[in-house]
Amino acid sequence: MARPGEQAAADGFDTEARDARDTGDAGDARDAGDAHGRRETPEVPDPGDDPAARSGEVISVRYLQVQTTTDSRAEAMDLAHAAVAARLAACAQVAGPVASTFWWEDSLERAEEWLVMLKLPADRYAELAEFISERHSYDEPEIVATPIVAGSPSYLSWIAEETRPEAG
Repeated sequence: MARPGEQAAADGFDTEARDARDTGDAGDARDAGDAHGRRETPEVPDPGDDPAARSGEVISVRYLQVQTTTDSRAEAMDLAHAAVAARLAACAQVAGPVASTFWWEDSLERAEEWLVMLKLPADRYAELAEFISERHSYDEPEIVATPIVAGSPSYLSWIAEETRPEAG
């Protein structure tokens, strides 16, 4: 079992930090990470590669799954359709209802919500986040991006192709 802080190195995602710790050459903390191997800006493997078969190279994120929640299925379906129609996401799924528990205006709340998950190239995130913010009924909508660290090359290419901004 890996010691705390060595999990990333054991997975091949942060070999620079592990190498710096192992040689005792901590160098610049921003390059090598802290004592636990964490970096300020996480980097992930190429989405088309198999992390287990990788040589340890680290690259930036190319694709994301972005999620938001709404208080109605209709709003979730409308947001999903509008984002895909605008080519800000290649596809969107709506799941729910889900039971949510959260703090809002100093009160612990529970609500039934619908989850919207969208797949897109990382470089389109800002546009999608603005799009969701402008159309969402919540004062402070959840807009959370998770890196897609691996996927079939043909699927990831399809995401890129279907979200290309229209020429003109």
